[in-house]
Amino acid sequence: MGMAGTPLIVVALKEEAAYLDDRYPVLVTGVGKVAAAIAVTQALACGNLPGEIINLGTAGALRAGLTGTQEIKSVIQHDFDSPAIEALTGRAYGPPITLRADGLVLATGDVFVSDPILRGRLAQRADLVDMEGYAVAAAAVAYRVPVRIIKHVSDQADDGAFKSWQATVDECARALASFLHAS
Repeated sequence: MGMAGTPLIVVALKEEAAYLDDRYPVLVTGVGKVAAAIAVTQALACGNLPGEIINLGTAGALRAGLTGTQEIKSVIQHDFDSPAIEALTGRAYGPPITLRADGLVLATGDVFVSDPILRGRLAQRADLVDMEGYAVAAAAVAYRVPVRIIKHVSDQADDGAFKSWQATVDECARALASFLHAS
């Protein structure tokens, strides 16, 4: 997958890659942490490591006013009970992954967040929510490949999230391609 040294663009769905050109290889992982972890690990296991991984995709905003394309500072798993597992085993699993000095915090989990109660709980720990970012970052870190996560806000992670994502995914894909081509 790709050429050694060049970036590998990672997206969950082909809709998110709709406006990318053939400048860089694109890996479509499928939805969720397991699919993303497997796809990225398989791509990296071939030994032809990219210069960096750039995870592009959509994300729900956990606070009002968050819009547009955002670069992620750190990523956490919101559906993995790290404190309880550490209390049981004495070892930390699934810690936050810091990617850069500034930006937003992304919470990743295998849930499409559309419940206001869950949204409120997540907003205490993160700015945006997605379903693949942590897995992509964890696989990249395991292979010592630099990783960036770029998300475009597609919805407000509320009861309108399903309809909003469907209505905005094309616009999000355009914005993500523009961001990539400008950087």
